[in-house]
Amino acid sequence: MAYVQRKKECLFCKRKMSEIDYKDTDLLSRYIFHTGKIMPASRTGTCAKHQRKLTIALKRARHLALLPFVVK
Repeated sequence: MAYVQRKKECLFCKRKMSEIDYKDTDLLSRYIFHTGKIMPASRTGTCAKHQRKLTIALKRARHLALLPFVVK
């Protein structure tokens, strides 16, 4: 019997979010590994459009020291 993987849905499309706020650190921290790396879209299920916006928001939050670059 084969394992059938279900399709992951984009959280941002589901919530109909057009913009991702870089100041929302609770939301953004869900898309970062414990080492500080950004999770890929294949793991999180975000669509390509929102993955690009998510990456920009994460980088802005890091630059303003809202999120860490590297976790020790």
